[in-house]
Amino acid sequence: MVAKVTLNRTLSLPMMVLYGLGTTIGAGIYALVGEIALVSGYFSPVSFLIASLLAGFTAISFAELCGRFPYAAGAAIYVKHGFSSKRLSTITGLLVVTAAVVSSAALLNGFVGYLHQFIGMERVVAIILVTLLLGGIAAWGIAESVTIASLITIIEIGGLLLVIAVSNTALAEFSTRWRELIPSADIISWRGIFVGAILSFYAFIGFEDMVDVAEEVKDVERNLPIAILLTLGITTIIYLLLMITAVLSVPPSELASSTTPLVYLFEYHTGRNATVISIIAIFAIINGALIQMIMASRVLYGMSSRGQLPGLIGIVNKWTQTPLIATALVTAIVLTLALIGRLASLAQTTSLIMLSIFSLVNLALWRIKRKEPNPTGVRTFPIWIPMVGFFVSSAFVLNEVVHLLST
Repeated sequence: MVAKVTLNRTLSLPMMVLYGLGTTIGAGIYALVGEIALVSGYFSPVSFLIASLLAGFTAISFAELCGRFPYAAGAAIYVKHGFSSKRLSTITGLLVVTAAVVSSAALLNGFVGYLHQFIGMERVVAIILVTLLLGGIAAWGIAESVTIASLITIIEIGGLLLVIAVSNTALAEFSTRWRELIPSADIISWRGIFVGAILSFYAFIGFEDMVDVAEEVKDVERNLPIAILLTLGITTIIYLLLMITAVLSVPPSELASSTTPLVYLFEYHTGRNATVISIIAIFAIINGALIQMIMASRVLYGMSSRGQLPGLIGIVNKWTQTPLIATALVTAIVLTLALIGRLASLAQTTSLIMLSIFSLVNLALWRIKRKEPNPTGVRTFPIWIPMVGFFVSSAFVLNEVVHLLST
């Protein structure tokens, strides 16, 4: 009898942190700075801080759950154990995959738009070449694909740190101007801050993808929970520095009027063309698509290995030690969706899907903790944390539904 080939545990704690930062800090932040400045003004850093705290409850829930159940297809497994429902678990897993492939396809369409600024390549040719390249990287091997994603993440974060560095004169003024960033007790200021926090919350979504490569992480029960919390902490610090720098550099109204606020900041402080920032934004888009494709293939693998999908999908290649059929399936779906285009309305629903899954996962952990509060060898957190995470996520789901119905 031929032994079943399993996934290869090669991902260290630093690699997982970079993987998490790559899927959390995306190209969206390059535009989001202006949108938040519009509604929150000088209090934009406070909006980001509140958003990080709100996201933190769900991040902590994922950190505990991946220690309890260190397997691929994380959210689907958590829901299965929390609700004792294989059907709900399967629906959850397929929704995660749907959100991932739609997001990847939308990112690839956005990439082509940026690419046309530098190379006059036909849209269809560009999409086919880039999608197949990313699919090949994802199939190559988890260590290799995450290494490439990590290198791109370093470039991506480097772009944000570059904007912060060239704005050092603004940071130098923080000691004398910090009171401008502290809101008063009036309701109008706080209304803008909370609207900004809602927008900022989406900049923290992405850490949940980390649990789907759990079966390829070294010392997973220790490293993966730490990596999730480190990812959220580092992301928060970078965002706060970026927003403090931004609002102390130029009036928030000027930031809000720019479609590329970080490019505007770079040019404002250096007087040079910000082509380098645009190129880094392209890398950010590519990185987001690659990580989503890796994650989707691992969810399919995890569901297949547990009998929720046909066994063929979960076969692991003995040379690459990656699920090649699952990866090829994800690549084909992403390519098809990217070529069809017109994904704007569909991409909007991915946030609704992920927020709904956040609600389910938080509620699942609450139910699990009632039955088994302190399993041996697992770092646990107070039972009120998943409940707060559930209510926060559900509030965002309601906000998304209202927004979709009003458009």
